[in-house]
Amino acid sequence: MKLTALSLAFGLLASASAAPTTSDEATIAATPTASADATAKPKPISSSTPAFNAVKGTGSWSAAVKEAKTLVSKLTLLEKTILATGVGWESGPCVGNILNIPSIKFPGLCLQDSPLGVRFGDRTSSFPAGINVAATFDKDLMYKQGVAMGEEFRAKGINVALGPMMNLMRAPAAGRAWEGGSGDPYLTSITAAATVKGIQSQGVIATAKHYILNEQETFRKTGSSNVDDRTFHEVYLPPFKACVDAGVGAVMCAYNFINGTQACADEYVINDVLKGELGFQGFVMTDWWANYEGIQTALAGTDMLMPGDAIFPNITTPGVPPFSFPGAGTFWYTNLEKLVNNGTIPAALVDDKATRILAAWLQLKQNKNFPAVNFDSWTPKNNKHVDAQADHDKLIRQVGAASTIVLRNTKSVLPISTKKGHYTLSLHGSDAGPGIHSPDFFPDKGGYDGTLAQGWGSGTAPFPYLVSPYEGISARARADHIRVTWDFDDYDLAGSQTLADASDMALVFVSANSGEEYITVDGNVGDRNNLTLWKNGDNLIQSVASKNRNTVVIVHAAGAVDMPWINNPNITAVIYALMPGQESGNALADVLFGAVNPSGRLPFTINADRTQYAADIEYKSSEPMPQVNYTEALLIDYRWNDAKNIEPVFAFGHGLSYTQFSYSNVKATASSSGKTATMSVDVSNSGKVAGAEVVQLYLGFPAAAGEPPKILRRFEKVNIKAGQRRTVKFTLNEEDFSIWQGGWKVVRGTFTAYVGASSRDIRGKSTFKI
Repeated sequence: MKLTALSLAFGLLASASAAPTTSDEATIAATPTASADATAKPKPISSSTPAFNAVKGTGSWSAAVKEAKTLVSKLTLLEKTILATGVGWESGPCVGNILNIPSIKFPGLCLQDSPLGVRFGDRTSSFPAGINVAATFDKDLMYKQGVAMGEEFRAKGINVALGPMMNLMRAPAAGRAWEGGSGDPYLTSITAAATVKGIQSQGVIATAKHYILNEQETFRKTGSSNVDDRTFHEVYLPPFKACVDAGVGAVMCAYNFINGTQACADEYVINDVLKGELGFQGFVMTDWWANYEGIQTALAGTDMLMPGDAIFPNITTPGVPPFSFPGAGTFWYTNLEKLVNNGTIPAALVDDKATRILAAWLQLKQNKNFPAVNFDSWTPKNNKHVDAQADHDKLIRQVGAASTIVLRNTKSVLPISTKKGHYTLSLHGSDAGPGIHSPDFFPDKGGYDGTLAQGWGSGTAPFPYLVSPYEGISARARADHIRVTWDFDDYDLAGSQTLADASDMALVFVSANSGEEYITVDGNVGDRNNLTLWKNGDNLIQSVASKNRNTVVIVHAAGAVDMPWINNPNITAVIYALMPGQESGNALADVLFGAVNPSGRLPFTINADRTQYAADIEYKSSEPMPQVNYTEALLIDYRWNDAKNIEPVFAFGHGLSYTQFSYSNVKATASSSGKTATMSVDVSNSGKVAGAEVVQLYLGFPAAAGEPPKILRRFEKVNIKAGQRRTVKFTLNEEDFSIWQGGWKVVRGTFTAYVGASSRDIRGKSTFKI
């Protein structure tokens, strides 16, 4: 459905927006207007009005689309529907399977999770989660992890990788936010696009998911995410647009409803915006069993039903009777054929679906020497045990260390060194050590009793091994002749105090997990019930800190947590390690002991408690279709703090180094054409060791534009040697100066460019006119 502004019944108050005014400083009035027609459904596409956006075959997709159209012209209608319909759950080696079509030498497709590695695979890697990749603020590493994942998916014969995930961290307790990028549209866009380019560089089709407004697990299959069109375009669409611009081959539509219309059946969202406005040339698949409205799903522009539940003939073996595939849900296949024959669905629409699917296959050159599937998700004994890991452990360790965020480091207590009197370290908490069970003991990671390195759900991947912090720290400590003691019991406060009292530094390991709604862990149905630490974490921290004046807290978490202990003077350092994958302990040890100078930055804001965030999870509803109202509009994450003058505990973009950086000569200049602006800043390393600074550029609009106080528009991670200086330059264009008002409108007036080390640590600013 078309995303008009929310009705006043939803209570939409565009907090970021000023009332429409006339101003010399801006020619755009920006407040979204309320509409009584916010829930009106569009006119369905029908055979009499086939107004779908057919793939155009422009740009780099030209040859692939042309060849795909030729192949489609050779197919029967039934074969076209086979391309569009999966074979059913657990009815092929992969989580999603499309049958082969011998008449055009099409071998079929294997679609497989997850955004951080090959789910149900063996001899594959468990990569750092998307939230860690974002925390690196390193575009090169983002791409490299995508390349490595692409290599592993290809090695297993997987055509379509079901990632990256790019739903935003609208609420800090959101269950699957750790799979995605961050609480900021721009950072998430850069992370997702770089990952797509990396995966697809290996000839594997990447999938941008979940399209769109799937920001919570609670009610994800029944709830309606209600949002105005401006917020939709400016906040939640950009990561998907970035992926389309990066050439992504597939998009997965979501379970949730959007202003009352199911996402996979939403003509405006899929046909008008994705395929029309953004010019997406690949194919749209449903999330698994998200085909709630079979006919409308097809009409709206969804191209492929997953996992697909139907009866298929065995077309590879003529004469063999049809066979059945188990599952539930509305299927297409022969029903789609009937709907074309009776005029309900245009034949050209089915042609377009088939063309898009084949075009993606051809665009990634999978018709040329692509490996056959060599594993089985359901019957491991059928695996051929192809080793896909190569030397990816080195990259995983590098990304893990680069995403480790030092939030506090009082009196430079870190890195650990005997020169500072660090002769005995005590490790506290179950998150420090290996679990009683192996890390893959709980199906889809629906539980953990050791260190936390992934969340739970379909977005997980098996660990080939998991280096715990205890193992990583102990190995390094032995080399430095530092003694390590430990107590992994989260509830043994007396024992931990005794241990802490006898050590030079106490390291307390705590965690908070989340995941997908089909698994409940400790009463959390995907989304976290609260923002407190799990497993007695807060009490353990306070207890240890009461006995050791050099307490370091290490947090492995799915997102922000409450920190009631943060003002304890005995807590001298705080590290946020998020979910770093299989090399967790080694990556952490690299930072703790100074082998790697920390450069990770927070990809979200940490506030004092959950009441200070822009949004929360909608946990309860008695309605058949629960309403999740995005009333914060444009004010996601740090934008809310800025607009409401809320001081964060730790700001978006914050992270410390073992050196110091200073900024000077901040200057912004608009071009003579008024279409671009350039900003430059000199950044100096005034410390004694080399390090990397993440220089962040935020843009402030003219007041009348109704934008948040400032918006992240660019960032750059720069490596600077001790005593040296580098000039960092950014270029902004008309897209950066635009807002959505039924179309993109360039705002004219005076802008302010802010440059700094976080959303709150602004080191300089400069104004310019557009």
